[in-house]
Order: sequence, then C-alpha cells, then structure tokens
Amino acid sequence: MPVMITLTYSAAFVTFFSVIGPPKVLLAFAGLAQHHPRKDLRTIALLSSAGAVVIGVAAGFTSPWLLELFHISTPALALAGGIIFFLYAVGLVLGLHIGSDSRGQDGPDLTSGLRELLMPYVVSPLAMTAVLIEASERNDWSWRSTVVAAFISVIAVDLACVLLLSGLLQKAHTAIVELVARLIGLLLAAVGVDLVLDGLFDLGVTTLSTRK
Repeated sequence: MPVMITLTYSAAFVTFFSVIGPPKVLLAFAGLAQHHPRKDLRTIALLSSAGAVVIGVAAGFTSPWLLELFHISTPALALAGGIIFFLYAVGLVLGLHIGSDSRGQDGPDLTSGLRELLMPYVVSPLAMTAVLIEASERNDWSWRSTVVAAFISVIAVDLACVLLLSGLLQKAHTAIVELVARLIGLLLAAVGVDLVLDGLFDLGVTTLSTRK
C-alpha cells in the first residue's frame, strides 16, 4: 500500500490505480457478468462509474470541511477505511459477499447490479480514504483539482476495461471467478491491514509496525 502523501498528478494517479484499479474492478464486474446480459452490464458500468465520479469529486473538493465537520483526523480515517476494507476482503476469501445480495438470488436488473458495486467500486472504502487524505494534504483548490483529476482518470480506465472486456467476463466460468475472488480477497485483506498499520503509525503506535 503506497503512503498516501503525493506531490504530483502522476503520483496521485498511481495511488488511486493501486486501490481501485482494473484488477479489483474487473473482479466485481465478473460476478455481475454471470447474471446480467451484456447490454445491462454496460449500463451498470456507465451508471456506477458516473456515481463513483460524483462521489469522488464531492469528497475530493470538500475533504477539509468534511474532516473538520466530523472532527476526524487522517490517522482515524485510515484506521476506519482499513478495517472496513479488511472485513470486505475477508468476506471475499470466505465466499461471503458483504453488502450485496446472494449471487444465486440476484435478479438480472440494474438496481441489483448497482447495489452489488456499492462497496467494492462506487464507495470503495480504500478509494474514499485515499481521496480524503490526499485532498486534505494541501489547503488549496489547485491541489484538490489535481487529486480529483487523477481519481477521475482511474475511473475512466476502469470503465474502458469493463466495456472492452465485458464479453470475456461473461464467458468466464463461475468457479474461476470465485477462485480469483478469494485469491484477490487475500491480497486485499493485506492492503487493509497495511492501511490500519499506517493509521496506527501516524498515531504514534510504533511497536506494531516496523517502518523504515
């Protein structure tokens, strides 16, 4: 997990790409592709990406006021985001899809598809944590605009990958999707733990983390 203090657009882009890039997003859409026709899948991708952009832009431009309004420190935000994402990742490892209906009972409609993407994509805990922390690093509009632009760019890359690979995702066997989900869930759990350690380290708890 990269330290969430960046100085340039490219560094911000890499940060967001690591927390909500195509490998994570394609996994979420692969599950939907098993139950939704391609036309609906593309509509879901467009709507969910638009929702992610709206939420990301709002969080990025209002981050200092949001943190001040709720009296939240960036270490506390890192801890909360890491814990939530860790629980979600553990659910993937165990085959439990937290925050969504059972895939076997999921109807092929747009509402259910969007609901499936709320936690992993639209309001990803890691992505929102990164947006809020990065945007609050400097108290000026130009920097927040840079962070928001980097976030939107990653969402655009995700959307392009989904639209290009929607046919392939539909052909993927359910067992393969589940296997990949559990493997990536293990890796994402480690990312969540690392974010929690970052928060603890910022709070001065150095005995639990060996930081260079």
